[in-house]
Amino acid sequence: MKRLLCVLLLAFSLPAFPAANGDERVLAARDAVQRGDRAKLAKQLEAVRGHDLEPYVEYWLLRLRLEEAGAAELREFLGRQAGSYLAEKLRGEWLKVLGKRREWDAFDAEYPPLVQADQEITCYALQNRLRLADLGALDEARPLWFMPADLPESCMPLMEQLLADKRLGTDDIWERLRRLLEAKKLGAAKATAAYLPVGQAPSAKTLDAIADKPLRHLALLPPNFAASRQGREMALFAVQRLARTDPAQAAQQWEGIRDKFSAADGGYIYAQLGWQAALRHLPEALAWYAKAGSAPLSDEQVAWKVRAALRAQNWAVVGEAIGQMPKAMQAQPDWIYWLGRAHEALGRQEEARALYQRIAGQPNFYGNLADDELGRPIQLPPLAKPAGEEVKAVAALPGIRRALALFRIDMRIEGIREWNWTLRGMDDAKLLAAAELAHRHEIFDRAINTADRTLALHDYSMRYLAPFREHVEPKAKALQLDQGWVYGLMRQESRFITNAKSVVGAKGLMQLMPKTASWVAKKIGMKDFQPGRTNDTDVNVTLGTNYLKLVLDELDSHPVLASAAYNAGPGRARKWRDVKPIEGAIYAETIPFSETRDYVKKVMSNSVYYSALFDGQPQSLKPRLGTIAPKNGYDSPRISDLP
Repeated sequence: MKRLLCVLLLAFSLPAFPAANGDERVLAARDAVQRGDRAKLAKQLEAVRGHDLEPYVEYWLLRLRLEEAGAAELREFLGRQAGSYLAEKLRGEWLKVLGKRREWDAFDAEYPPLVQADQEITCYALQNRLRLADLGALDEARPLWFMPADLPESCMPLMEQLLADKRLGTDDIWERLRRLLEAKKLGAAKATAAYLPVGQAPSAKTLDAIADKPLRHLALLPPNFAASRQGREMALFAVQRLARTDPAQAAQQWEGIRDKFSAADGGYIYAQLGWQAALRHLPEALAWYAKAGSAPLSDEQVAWKVRAALRAQNWAVVGEAIGQMPKAMQAQPDWIYWLGRAHEALGRQEEARALYQRIAGQPNFYGNLADDELGRPIQLPPLAKPAGEEVKAVAALPGIRRALALFRIDMRIEGIREWNWTLRGMDDAKLLAAAELAHRHEIFDRAINTADRTLALHDYSMRYLAPFREHVEPKAKALQLDQGWVYGLMRQESRFITNAKSVVGAKGLMQLMPKTASWVAKKIGMKDFQPGRTNDTDVNVTLGTNYLKLVLDELDSHPVLASAAYNAGPGRARKWRDVKPIEGAIYAETIPFSETRDYVKKVMSNSVYYSALFDGQPQSLKPRLGTIAPKNGYDSPRISDLP
């Protein structure tokens, strides 16, 4: 371990971000493009000649002039920047202009070199193929109709052609409308309703009223509401909407009208009820899923059928529900693991072992659990380090130079995009060299992300970087916190970006909300605390580790509960317990919030690898997950105002 620390310390021998001439000019150019000031931008372009970010300033100027720029000028830039992130970005933006103008010959010329077409560009490409009488374009476009999402304007001519050709009928319109309403895409639903035959379409006012007060709509249903498709669909919408807030009341309302509907409609509603009940850990969930029969389930619905069965320890239904998943979903590590557990619980040991072996060794939550089931300790792979010449070669790549320059002037989003684009196609050796370079420049999130991409050669000291040990280690020891767990949580919170700020306002390495930071500072008697110091490394780690300790003590010293609480609040972590003891792995799998569920799994898996690095010993995940005590007797908080 001491040798590893020496390697990590030596890696910081390069200065992080030396100043470069012209940086202030690039920032001035960025300000000019944000204001749409072409004259100032053109002036700054001349001032940044030779700077690594000169292509960005040139791109910004072209982007402002995109509607009027000539094809020759654009192609000249694309030729000089061939293969770069900026060439890809400009080409994509130009293709949208060409598609909108229906300049198909130019579109034809520029579309093939594009690497990543978004939905808008893809639909323009399909329009172009349809123009050339390629009817296969309509076959490719048809699945878009059933996506529960707003479609770009470029897709709508294709949809309208499908409708005109009767490749989409009235039932398909209702199907899209139902999916959009289920996904709470009310605006797109209103637009879709306009395609229904005259007299069948629900008004925008009706859709708004049901979305706002579904119970009122059900209470006011006329006796003959089921005589029309619109009447039935709007009642289904009301029951589905009510189920999102009160599944029991929705079920009660449904029982009063279900004889007016087909078996297929009944299956749809019972699937909705089962899903919403499973999200709330209600005991009725599996019964409602059973009543859904063979009704088609969305990916979310079938996943929650498995989770409801896990909470109920009904291993037969766990296996059955995983069998209902699409093949691609069944191949995901989580469902391979739980199917293995179902086989094992039902006495099919060989089948279980074969499934565990499929994912054992994968560096994730379920790979870790599979290792545990097979009795294999989790060990770090052999350490691979890049040679100095390999790091130097990566550092010379134009895309890497641009990315480092962008990070240097705190254009982080652009820097990440440029960095990730340049990594495409790199083999493991080059990826490790790039990770080392990012580490030397203290761009810890890119070092981790890049090292995470390797397939055969690995450096887990880079995947699981542990910067700021001088701040974290003494505080973790003083509070008797597992340092591996603290680092596992920090890695997930901020990737060690000291000035990280979330969309909700959480700050710093440990992503503290301002109110939480102030509360903890007061609680521990930090007299010199000022909100503006929350991003300070030592202050942030002091407050974050103390809050983590308070949460841990509040929740039975259980790291799974405390991890969930750190992300979603202690009240929710407490509420998600079961009425009986359950495995920590099942608790984590059945957390209702997708973000928190993913977070807890990653924090706990991270902690295994950090502990292996810190202790130099093989590790196991399952004992860390342990058993979660039942709700009974634990519902009242010990610290009433714990945020």
